[in-house]
Amino acid sequence: MDLQRLVLFGLFAFSALFLWEAWQQEQRLKNPPAAETTLPATPADVPTGQISSPQSNADIPGTTEVSSAQTGMNAQPDHPLIKITTDLYTVEIDLLGGVIANMALLKQPDSFDKSKPYQVMQRENGRYLIAQTGLIGNGLPNHHSPYQVLSEQRELKNDEDQFQLKLGATAADGDRVEQTFTFHRDSYLIDVGYKIQNNSGAEQTPSAYFQFTRDRQEASKRNAMAPSAYIGPVVYNEDNKFAKVNFDEMDKIAADSSRKLPYTPENNNGWVAMIEHYFVTAWALPDNNQADRRFFARSIGNGKYSAGMILPFGTIAPGQSSEITVPLYAGPQEQDTLKGIAKDLNRVVDYGMFTVIAAPMFWLLNFLHSLIGNWGWAIIAMTVIIRLVFFPLNAAAARSMAKMRVVAPKLKALQEQFKEDKQQLQLKMMEMYKQEKINPLGGCLPILVQMPFFIALYWVLLSAAELRYAPWLGWITDLSAPDPYFILPALYALSAFLQMKLSPTPVTDPMQARMLQLMPVMFAVLFIFFPSGLVLYWFVGNLFQIGQQWHMNRLLEREASTKN
Repeated sequence: MDLQRLVLFGLFAFSALFLWEAWQQEQRLKNPPAAETTLPATPADVPTGQISSPQSNADIPGTTEVSSAQTGMNAQPDHPLIKITTDLYTVEIDLLGGVIANMALLKQPDSFDKSKPYQVMQRENGRYLIAQTGLIGNGLPNHHSPYQVLSEQRELKNDEDQFQLKLGATAADGDRVEQTFTFHRDSYLIDVGYKIQNNSGAEQTPSAYFQFTRDRQEASKRNAMAPSAYIGPVVYNEDNKFAKVNFDEMDKIAADSSRKLPYTPENNNGWVAMIEHYFVTAWALPDNNQADRRFFARSIGNGKYSAGMILPFGTIAPGQSSEITVPLYAGPQEQDTLKGIAKDLNRVVDYGMFTVIAAPMFWLLNFLHSLIGNWGWAIIAMTVIIRLVFFPLNAAAARSMAKMRVVAPKLKALQEQFKEDKQQLQLKMMEMYKQEKINPLGGCLPILVQMPFFIALYWVLLSAAELRYAPWLGWITDLSAPDPYFILPALYALSAFLQMKLSPTPVTDPMQARMLQLMPVMFAVLFIFFPSGLVLYWFVGNLFQIGQQWHMNRLLEREASTKN
């Protein structure tokens, strides 16, 4: 009986966890941290300095003081935006600094209005996430410097695989700088490059920086029952692997320069990204590029944060030129795509503590989808496979429950005989279970063993961009969102009641019996807020279990009748 109470407690605790997390998320949205108000009023957002071996946090790339008006953080700047259109997105590039100010993904619906494209980058409508680049060196242009347009094409033509937008600027000493954006068909990658022509009479050793600047605002609509996904920078290299640098940590580093950095600042490999739910923006050099690079993630004031990398050009002799190009990915967290861009870039898909189970589950789900072509039917196929894997365990539990059904009359007689003596009733019941070789709690073990898979699939449905707005059939148009008409939760409740009727439990306490009877209703209410794909998984699993239990009940009833 203690184990049964433990199982009930675990199920209620599981439900309470989501309720608590949802409340915490709501409070975070209502009460944003106040730490940023103590930061300097004039943010400094331009990296300076060369790559070296930093000895402390004070060696993180420095800054040049600029006003908030210069950064464009508080108002839409009054200068030209160049609009580029490809088959997958539109992008607007600001001629002041060559900043990617807005980027709309044409095939990814907005989280709040499906008729509009998702804005993976923007600096308006209460949200700020942009891509900035620039050069570090005497008089060289940064992301506050004006550029001129050197090319006319604005749209990817039907017969083209790629095209370029070229911008030009002249440094104070006469150096000629060309910034190039290369756009590709059927790809969210944009190659961002610089070419410096040294027109001075001396050698130069400039560097280029590539950074994202954003606020804390979340762009995706979140299920109220969903745990909060990580939002913010990630620095990856072979030394620290996958280092999240959250906003609070960057505020603390800004306030205390001696604070240890959560990432390795310098390396010859790796990438830097800004993550949000379902989407990622990343500066990701290919794995074969072993150029030295310096990472940084920092608070720049006014509630804004920057993360990026600095790369050296090397020495440029007078009259010579040098080039640097870094791929920018800005799009959905589609794992197969991310794997092909940079090592472990697919790790930006955050499954939390259940990654060890969730990652293989997604692999299987993705494989089934490649065969079936529909994510809903792929979930059903995966459910059947998981149930087959656990078939021996479920069969043992079904046999135990079937035996309970066969001896139910004897159990009821004992309950009537010893209804005034609970202790003696428990002893007689244990004797009967031993004699009949019954494990009265055998049905609990499969639930406990399979619960981690249930939670892991929950994370997959919440985190995998491939399942965002993925339809199944009829009324289910988004498997990552709750059932809009509550049909699947209702079907689950019916299946749970039927399963309970087929699997009697030895509960003698009226309160516990009532709780068990209410469990399907409580879970059905909880499932109203859960992704419909998860409810589909649980419902199909119930149907599988009902069939197995019905077969076992008939089998043991025939055995019992033969003995009699």
